[in-house]
Amino acid sequence: MATYVMSDIHGEYEKYKKMLEVINFSDDDTLFVLGDVCDRGPDPVKVLIDMSMRANVYPIMGNHELMALDILEKLTVEITEENYATHLDDKFFKAMAAYQLDGGDVTLQKFKKLSPAERADLVEYIKDFAPYEIIDVNGKTFILVHSTLGNFAPDKPLSAYTLEELVWHRADYDKRLFDDEDIFVVSGHTPTKLICGREEIYQKSGNIAIDCGAAFGGKLACLCLDSMEEFYV
Repeated sequence: MATYVMSDIHGEYEKYKKMLEVINFSDDDTLFVLGDVCDRGPDPVKVLIDMSMRANVYPIMGNHELMALDILEKLTVEITEENYATHLDDKFFKAMAAYQLDGGDVTLQKFKKLSPAERADLVEYIKDFAPYEIIDVNGKTFILVHSTLGNFAPDKPLSAYTLEELVWHRADYDKRLFDDEDIFVVSGHTPTKLICGREEIYQKSGNIAIDCGAAFGGKLACLCLDSMEEFYV
């Protein structure tokens, strides 16, 4: 029985499935995925569907899921002559164009191939992604979030952070957020190559960055919180 964290899979279905084999992931284990499951890579919908079928995989919202929801939810509504002008307006088409340019085109193409019922189920699954998770493992507390705790304040409860602060803000990895050295913030969002020049998990000042650039020719990383062992595909 082990607890794992993974982030920024970005549609890399083969790397994701290979990682589950590498860690010998079983029904007794738990996996937290820290957002950005979709977009960029070739098979985002396949990753999402696989995750949705696993009761022991817990997804956390990323900025790409947040962007996708604005578009995909609109596309689950049947378009008629009566609602076309109001449902799919200029604002929607501008948002969709921006989303496509930011890696969302592959998600849209795969989403369109689903049946109406499958589309609705997938949107509901993404809507249920948690904004963050807090878990205790071996006397340590891990705050799991996509990007960081934006606009951090020591007395600010986690429930007070907005989704924008949790999925879009960039972390300062030199800054320790909590005085308690047994509290760690685990995040993705920023590829570690941009932080330290290496495609490997980066730890500093109570921050643990695990996005190793899987969709940019880098690695998919996975961290076991029980042993702190690192895995790469």
